[in-house]
Order: sequence, then C-alpha cells, then structure tokens
Amino acid sequence: MSAAEKEARPAPPMPMRGPDSGGPFAGMNIATQRARQFRPTVRRLLARLGPERARLVLVLALAITGVVCAVMGPRLLGEGTNLIFSGVMSKSLPAGASQAELIAQLRADGNDGRAGMLSAMTLTPGQGVDFAALATVLCWALGLYLLAATFNWAQAFVLNGVVQRTVYGLRKDVEAKLHRLPLQYFDARKRGELLSRVTNDVDNIAQSLQQTVSQLVTSLLTVVGVIAMMFILSPSLALVALITVPLTFALTAFIAKRSQKLFAAQWAITGELNGQIEETYSGHALVKVFSQQREVGRRFQQTNNKLFEAGIGAQFMSGLIMPAMTFVGNLVYVAIAVVGGLLVSSGSMQLGDVQAFIQYSRQFMHPLGQLGTMANLLQSGVASAERVFELLDAEEQRPDAAPAARPAEARGRLVFEDVSFRYSPDRPLIDHLSLVAEPGSTVAIVGPTGAGKTTLVNLMMRFYEIDSGRITLDGVDIATLTRRDLRSRMSMVLQDTWLFAGTIRDNIAYGRPDATEEEIMAAARASHVDRLAHSLPKGYDTVLDGEGGTVSVGEMQLITIARAFLAQPSVIILDEATSSVDTRTEVLVQKAMNALRANCTSFVIAHRLSTIRDADLILVMDAGRIVEQGTHEQLLAARGAYHALYIAQFAAPAA
Repeated sequence: MSAAEKEARPAPPMPMRGPDSGGPFAGMNIATQRARQFRPTVRRLLARLGPERARLVLVLALAITGVVCAVMGPRLLGEGTNLIFSGVMSKSLPAGASQAELIAQLRADGNDGRAGMLSAMTLTPGQGVDFAALATVLCWALGLYLLAATFNWAQAFVLNGVVQRTVYGLRKDVEAKLHRLPLQYFDARKRGELLSRVTNDVDNIAQSLQQTVSQLVTSLLTVVGVIAMMFILSPSLALVALITVPLTFALTAFIAKRSQKLFAAQWAITGELNGQIEETYSGHALVKVFSQQREVGRRFQQTNNKLFEAGIGAQFMSGLIMPAMTFVGNLVYVAIAVVGGLLVSSGSMQLGDVQAFIQYSRQFMHPLGQLGTMANLLQSGVASAERVFELLDAEEQRPDAAPAARPAEARGRLVFEDVSFRYSPDRPLIDHLSLVAEPGSTVAIVGPTGAGKTTLVNLMMRFYEIDSGRITLDGVDIATLTRRDLRSRMSMVLQDTWLFAGTIRDNIAYGRPDATEEEIMAAARASHVDRLAHSLPKGYDTVLDGEGGTVSVGEMQLITIARAFLAQPSVIILDEATSSVDTRTEVLVQKAMNALRANCTSFVIAHRLSTIRDADLILVMDAGRIVEQGTHEQLLAARGAYHALYIAQFAAPAA
C-alpha cells in the first residue's frame, strides 16, 4: 500500500490511543485508567489454568504438606524451650521434695504467683536440663523444616511448569489470532504498541502468575494453619492476634485500590513508548535528514517521564504494603508479649508456649503482608491480561465460505461488477465501479493521491470486504473462495520491500516453498536477480537481514519481484513495485513482465506514466471512480485527465 494513499484513508478508531498519535513524532495522550473488567479478567485468566487441573491438585497437596511441616516447627521449638526452662527451674529447687510439695509450700508462704507458674511445668527438683529429650525435640524440628523446604521446592517446580505451559498456550493463541485479524486492525494501531501486548504484557502475565499463584496458596494455607495452632495453644492470645486481621485487609484494600490504576497506566504507557521507539527507529534516516533528533528526544523524554512517574507511583504504593504490615505485626508482638507474660506468671501457659505463640504471630503477619503485596502484583498482571484479552477479543475477518468454490481453470480473468466500498461509513471512496481485466492483459491504474488505486488492489486480495457488488476471478465470486485459495492465485509486490533474515535463495523460495532449484533460478533470471547474486561472494547463499544487509533498496525490490514470479500466479499486482529500481533495471523488469503476460493478468499501480505505455488497458481513477480508460495513445488523444497527468510529468519539466 502506498504511503500517500494510506494517509488519505481514514483509520478506524483505536482504543488507548491519543488524538495526536498519527505519526512517528506525534504527541502522546494516554488514558491512564484502571482495569475496566477486573473480576471477569481474573476469572478468564484462571480459566486458562483449567487444562492443568491435575497438576494444580498436586501443587495444592504439596503446599498443604509443606505448610503442615512448617507450622509444626514452632510448636516443637516451644517444647524445647519448655525443657530448657523446666530444667533450669528444677536445678534451682531442693532435691528430695516432690513438685506438689514445693508448690504447696510456696502457697503456704503466700507466694501464689510463683506457685502458679511452677504448677504449669513438669519439674524434677534437683535435676538439670534433660539434654537427651532436648536433642530429640530439636532433631524432629530440623526434620520438619527440611521436609517443609523439600515440599515447597517441589511445589514451586510443578507450578513453574503449569504457568509456563499456560503462557505457552496463551502465546500460541495470540499468534494464531494475529493471522485471523483483518488488515484494518493493523492499519489502526502502532506496531510498537501491538508488539508490547504480544511480548511485554504476556511476559508480565507469566511473572504475575508465577509469583501470585504459589504465594497465594502457601500464604492462605499458612494463615489457616497458624490460626489453628494459636487457638490450640491459647484461645485468648489467638483472639488478640486476630483483632489485627480487619485492619490488615483494610490497609491492603486501601493501597491496592490506588495502585491498580497506576499499574494499568504503567503498562499502557509502556506500549506507547515502544510504539514511539519502533517508529523512530524505522525512520531513523529521516530523523537525521530533517535534524529532528532534538524533537524526537524531547518527545521520548516526555513519554519516558510519564512512564517513570507511573512506575514510581505504582511501586511506591505497592511498597507501602510490607511496612504497614510490619507496623501492625509489631503491635501484635507487643500485645502478645504483654498478655503472654501475664499468662505465664499466672500459670495459665508455659514459657515455651508463649515463645511458640510469638513465632506463630510472626508467621501469621508475614503471609498477610504477602497477600497484600500479591494483590498489587495481581493488579499489574490483570492490567496486562486485559490488554492481551482485548487483542484476543478483537473482531476477526469474515470467515471463508463453506463449502468453498474453486474456478474451473486458472486464467486470470478479473471482473469488478458495480463495486462500492468505504473505509468509514460517512466517507464514500469507491462507488459503483465496474471493470474487466482479460486473461494475459496488463492493466495499469493511475490517478492522484487518494484516488483509490491501492484500495482497488486491497479489494482484489480481500484484505477488505466490499460493501456491495461483487468481484469475480475466472467467473467465480471471490467471496465464495477461501482466502488461501484466492491469494495462492495472486502475487503482490509492494512499494515497501519486505525480506526476512535468510539467504537470497530462501527469500525467493518464500513465494513457493515446494519449488525446485531450477524453478528458483528461472524466477531469478526473469527478474534479473541472477546477475545480482553472481556479483556477491556467496551468491544465492548470501545471508540478508530484515533490512536487506549487503544489497541496495532496488536490489531488494528485485528479490521480491522474483518471489512473486516464482509463485506462478494467475494475477500479479505491482503496487509501485519499480519505484526503487533504476531506469535500466526497470526496463529489464518490464520486459520480463511482458514475457509473463501470456500466463497471468497484471495490475500495475504507477505514478511514472513512462512505465505503462505498453499496458493493454489504463484506468484513470479519481475519488474512487474510473474517469477514463483506454490505451496510452487513446487517452492522450482524448485530451482528458490522463493527458493532463502526462503533460504535468513530461511537458512541464521540459518547459
């Protein structure tokens, strides 16, 4: 598609684009809004984990086992503390008397506090610490912690596979979706912004799932297990600890609500920045030619500052979670220490139980803080997921007819019958156009910028669907053909060349992968690539990158023409295909085209009228209508629109 005609065509509205986003140096106007469909997006994201149900059950089982082992550890350590404290107290008591006698003596002496504390212990007066029992308890604790670490590692290993397979499937769906989207979708969006959805947003979803799913399961199970153990040890202390839960969730909700919008803005601006970088890089030569480095740098800095501010804001808000949880945890620690000390002094609890309870309070607050942090990670992941799902939900091109028709033979007769089309409903472009291209003929299309020349070609290829009328190829309506079948009968060479990273041979063979070496060489000779290949040290094995590498723009165009020849189409379309080729090479290409006329119909969009003198039919278009048609001599003799174009190109420069 020519750049000028693309500019003349109105683009459909695009979400998340500013009103000034029309070019590589356009300003950015970002709508920094929060995820509009948070809960449905979360449900849809979790639904993608459905095929991994069996492994998720295994993850849950491993997590439960690991949490049980980890939760039992503080209880055993508390028992160890009790053994040590009881041993120390026993050593300080006179041997020979029983524990009951000593407690009765203390009460008789009026020392009820110490008597109550000793009554909660198991004492053997005169003996010290039972190190054998202590070693047994510590070995059990060490074993439990090792088991907890092992199960946690296994859980993370299995979950990593679950997440990676899920994201792998998501990438496959995105890739397949891109091939089903109409050309209109890509015309209305910046490539960099689209690439950001396909790469950055998908990677962010993977990272968010990896971190949140594992920690979410472990944290929730840890909270449940710790609460159970706290109530077993002391219901009164458990109630003191649980008072902080509403405060914790209130703080988390307050922070998450504000960070969600910032995360959505961060990923939206990331896409815009990628789009600006991609456009600037692809046009870096023009940036230097027009000395726009400072302006480009200024606009980049402006957008980068927006991303910086959104990123700082999002991270700052999410970073408040842990300090807030730590503060609440310290309040709980003080409350438990005070109340626990009173319970120990009254004999209601042992010192080891209070120590275990303090550890549980730490274990209790840590997962709550993790849940708050994960809420922010989830906000970021959901913001990216919503952008990816918007791509997956985009309207696809009209499905192929079923059952599909096929022309009886490939002759290349193309007929437009009263065709009308418009990109925007309120701006007509092509109205009631009719024309006939006979097999083997060369049809040239000329006209001013925005006349509809490239649009005509896009309708032939079914890149866009017509509004009314019909187009037939060899007597069959192209709307009843599959797009694959239709486009396999056509080849198209655009003004903007496209080569992929590979050899010259590979780039030519792209037109027909099953072609033989002789057919590739024949196409190369017909398009005069053979001379180019033999001038290079490695010949046809010369490796090209996406920009052509060691060959010029004109030579790149020759390779794309060879690719089109190799496809052996019944219709070949050249959209300003020789604009980058020198005059001598252009003559050679025209001769090659003449040799192909017997086997295919040629459509040539040209601005240089000297290249279409020998065309069998010249169509002069203006505002979507064919205003004149005929041969070169007939149109000159008519002294109409074509004559005016011809005079403008040749007579005026001569004058």
